[in-house]
Amino acid sequence: MSSSSSRADNWMRRTVGAIIVDEHGRVFVHRRGFDRELFPGCWDIPGGHVEAGESAHDALRREIHEETGWRLAQILAELGEHVWTGDDGIERHERDYVVEVEGDLSAPRLEQPHHVDWAWVSLQELDELIDHRVPNQTLVRKLVARGVAEARRHRRGAASRAAQESGSTTGQGRRR
Repeated sequence: MSSSSSRADNWMRRTVGAIIVDEHGRVFVHRRGFDRELFPGCWDIPGGHVEAGESAHDALRREIHEETGWRLAQILAELGEHVWTGDDGIERHERDYVVEVEGDLSAPRLEQPHHVDWAWVSLQELDELIDHRVPNQTLVRKLVARGVAEARRHRRGAASRAAQESGSTTGQGRRR
């Protein structure tokens, strides 16, 4: 194998995932098509392979738009990288992000037939949706749990910063 093709193989094994959260703390998931090679019919988060010459953030932006029609607005947190092996036996290195998006959140534009259904779910509702207890579903559940926790932490921090910036601390300037 030439060095350029091995670089391409390694590049294609890099993936990104988007844990999209709304203002209610719910997470967007979509169901993979039943004819998909990897994890057919399973609930998943938007994401996919990083293309050659593409940064992880560019791939994240592209995958969100391709799979939902929405635009990446903000990365709230990076959840790190994990390694997983698909049904095809190929090991992938995935970097996941908690994000907010712009667009009509009530009407995602699914990439048919790759994705056939969608939902905004709480962590408890995700447990009800997961009907295939395959490793990908367990991984998605763990990622969503981490993403929800990071989104809450980010929102608490933003609220605290906003309060400090507006000078809304109590007790200042009072005399007894």
